[in-house]
Amino acid sequence: MAGTSGLTIRHYDWAGGREAMLRFGPDRGPVLVAALPFYEEANRTRAALIDVLRRLAARGIAAALPDLPGTNESLLPTGEATLARWRDAFAAACASMSGPVHSMAWRTGALVDGTAEVSSRWYLAPQTGEAAERELRRLQRAGGGEDAGGNIISDAMLAQLAGAQPTTEGSVRVVRLESDPRAADRKLPGSALWRAAEPGVDPALQALIADDVARWINGDTA
Repeated sequence: MAGTSGLTIRHYDWAGGREAMLRFGPDRGPVLVAALPFYEEANRTRAALIDVLRRLAARGIAAALPDLPGTNESLLPTGEATLARWRDAFAAACASMSGPVHSMAWRTGALVDGTAEVSSRWYLAPQTGEAAERELRRLQRAGGGEDAGGNIISDAMLAQLAGAQPTTEGSVRVVRLESDPRAADRKLPGSALWRAAEPGVDPALQALIADDVARWINGDTA
């Protein structure tokens, strides 16, 4: 039976406190926990990712988008965020779910879910920590200090990013855009929303992503 795509705001606890979490769909059955890209890329892709979660919820797959420490509504200052804290918090958000848990991460979000206990991982255009660190340092130089595109980035965050890699163990599916020459399990047509000047959406791409994720969770990898 199809679930509801209605949105509720809930919370989860981690070692550093309590954070907000958007929940979509039914309370039972499989649940997908999502991780956005970092910083400005999160702003550019948030609406598109939430649309995917709503589409999944309408198909009976529950979905959640947790705030990570130092992001969105979190009380932790942005400059105190670290990759280790984000990994701990994301793992705690996943552990707070009932039923089979899967993760979906876009871009640098694939660096966050490595310690979470999930049944499978679905990545869109996963990025290495080295590439993320290089881009953030470039933005810092452009900003003349710790500021990277309006975000304060700590030295601890940059140091932890330097050697970070997306998880390759277990059940992992990697999807990229057709414009990306790197290897993937599937290539999709669509816009690189994370590179846009302003936040945007690509409904056709979002529909393809939701369909691929749903098939992946249901065990159809053809």
